[in-house]
Order: sequence, then structure tokens, then C-alpha cells
Amino acid sequence: MAARLMHAVQYNSCGGGPSDLKYVEVPAPTPKKDEVLIKVEAASLSPVDWRIQQGMLRPMFPREFPQIPGTDVAGEVVEVGSGVKNFKAGDKVVAMLNFANGGGLAEYIVAKANLTVPRPPEVSAAEGAGLPAAGLMAYQAVTDSAGIKLDGSGKPANILITGTADGAGLYAVQLAKLGNTHVTATCAAQHIEIVKSLGADEVVDIISPDGAALKSPSGKKYDIVIHCGAPTPWSTFEPNLASNAKIFDLNPTPSAIKTYALKKLTFSKKQLIPVLLSVKAESLDYLLKLMKEGKLKTVIDSKYSLSKAEDAWAKNVDEKAIGKIILEP
Repeated sequence: MAARLMHAVQYNSCGGGPSDLKYVEVPAPTPKKDEVLIKVEAASLSPVDWRIQQGMLRPMFPREFPQIPGTDVAGEVVEVGSGVKNFKAGDKVVAMLNFANGGGLAEYIVAKANLTVPRPPEVSAAEGAGLPAAGLMAYQAVTDSAGIKLDGSGKPANILITGTADGAGLYAVQLAKLGNTHVTATCAAQHIEIVKSLGADEVVDIISPDGAALKSPSGKKYDIVIHCGAPTPWSTFEPNLASNAKIFDLNPTPSAIKTYALKKLTFSKKQLIPVLLSVKAESLDYLLKLMKEGKLKTVIDSKYSLSKAEDAWAKNVDEKAIGKIILEP
């Protein structure tokens, strides 16, 4: 496969915009011992992709140039490394790549076999490609961090989920509603009906007085906040929190880290806790099973061909999409 050429999208430096993405022809990768080579059927964009391009995560990411962005893909296995026993050519899969190297916006990618999972036939490539980063972050926040039991057996909880137009927020609403919860969600006015359709009990326009203050229309105090939205000061959250409330921040800023430390040092019962993504194949496999059973869905904002990646990237930067932006070779 080393001699095979493929189309891919790449950029050569940080700090640029959508126009810096180039649709090029490059050699297809070859799988190492613990990797699988996948023919990509769909890839999705995440907000972190353009933040990496902007240089916001340097010096960690990107690791090298030129950079092929994208971490979330679905496709078909065409070759496996010598040490891979659980996949074979022809298997339909979903995989997550690492943020340092990316590689998703291409016709072929190599993925670690231990971060690749089978894709049920009931789940389309586009639906599967939308899942990894956003779905895993939501799952981790709802279950590992917040302790919500998705079989509904946990104690009742009032939950606020902010910024529910993005992928993680939309998955978080659906996952939280599998538990014994009352979910209040915030989003832009034009997205309210979609968020309601996913199960949210109350949805508040983020620019309304209640939305700006993060108030529940029914007056409920929140036991749990899953914060997917823009940076928000503690003083906005605090009046709406129950006595032992926990805020789980999926996009922690330096200010949020300071609040986390302060609440720890003062032994406050109300806590703000950063959530950092931990990628686990078993969690991704579980989420795909929920999709197969119709208990979880990927909201797809739009689809673009790989050759039109510049347009998809511009929409991702704009951050006005509802759900996932999908690219297909």
C-alpha cells in the first residue's frame, strides 16, 4: 500500500484559516504492527480541529507539518498490521485517531487497533464518524464524572447542560435522559426544537434573561452541571446550584482551573471540576450499541465532499452548526 496515492486535506502552518487547507495527493499510509488501514467513508470535524490549526494547543499539537487534520472516522478495513487479530479486511469500523497526528481528512487512514471498534450495520458511516471525540466526552462527563446510571437506577438528579448545539452537548442530553434525571438545556433559539426532540425537559434560549442567568424555567436548583458552552464565571452558576452541586467543565479555561483549585482549597461543597478526555474503545463500543438500539443518535448539521473541506472548515470555525459536520471522500 505504500505506493498507493490518495487525496487528503492538509495545512502547513498554524495561525491560518479555512483557505490554508489544501486538497492534495499524497502517499497512502501503511499500517504498523498494531494498526489497521481504513478506507474512509466519513469523517467529522470537531471544534478542537480548528483550535489546533490556530496554534491554541501548541506545543503539544500538532506534532508535525504538513498536518492532515481530523480524528473521528468511519470506514472499512482494507489491511491489518501483523499483530492485529481482532479485525480483518472488509470489516466496517469506527476509529479515533490521536490529536497530535490527526489524519482523518483523507481517503485512507491508519488507526490503532485498540482505538478501533466494529460498526453495526444499523449505524451509517456518517453517524459513526460523528461519535468518537464528542460522544466519548459526553459519556465520560455523564457517567464517570457525574455518576449518572444509564439504566435509570440512580437517584433523581436535576441537570443543566450548557451549549447543547455542539456534538458533545447533544450527546450529553440524550445520555443524561437515559438516567433518572430532569434535564435543563441551553442553546440558541433556532436550535430549541432539536434539543427538545432529543429529550431535554426544559430548553432555554441562551440570550434570553433566564438563559443568560442559567436559570431553570421551573425554578429547579441543579445537582449537576455539564458545561459544554462558552466560558462562564462561577458567579453566574452559583445562584442556581444545589448545596452539593458539581459543575463538570468540558472546555476548561485558566479561569476555570483557578476556580477548581479555590473550591478544593476552601473545602466548598459546590465544586467545579475540569473534564479531560480519556479515550476508551470499550466506551466507544458501548455508545455504538446504544445507537444500534435507537437510544442515541448523531445530529448531522451538514455534509461536504473532502474536496470542499475549506467550506466545512469555515462552518466549523463559525461555531453555528447544530451537531456534527461530516466530510465524505
